[in-house]
Amino acid sequence: MTRETAATAFLAAKNIPFSVHDYEYAPNGGLIGMQAAEAIGVAPEDVLKTLVVEVDRKQPVCVVAPAHQRMNLKKVAALFGGRNARMMNPEKAQELTGFQSGGTSPFGSKTPIPVVISQDAMPRGHVYINAGGQGFVVRITPADAQRATDAKVADIAAD
Repeated sequence: MTRETAATAFLAAKNIPFSVHDYEYAPNGGLIGMQAAEAIGVAPEDVLKTLVVEVDRKQPVCVVAPAHQRMNLKKVAALFGGRNARMMNPEKAQELTGFQSGGTSPFGSKTPIPVVISQDAMPRGHVYINAGGQGFVVRITPADAQRATDAKVADIAAD
């Protein structure tokens, strides 16, 4: 392993198999997940973005979805008994998770929060998910990602 983060330590402690991959992080280069897919040389469907949202301005939720996919915030809110959801501001998300924007991971958050994974990610053989640092991802099976985080799997894609 090239380096350890809270995310990789979390996965290792749970005996979840994964490998680590670095790529050149370019914060001003557009959608980070799409950059990662191109840099790693995989399809955008194989790279999952990690976003922190707030349901009804009170319930934080970590959303994991294919990089190319737009999410439906109302679907996410409904999963947690809410009416609406919005993106959490980056400073608040960092304070909650311990991860810097562009490096947010569903694994090893400072404060455990519920995780939802897009059902569209589950059929993939392996996916790449942020490993807790900018330009740093883990390759993992979607089932192992779900198991590690006890995530809900749901249709959260925008139509």
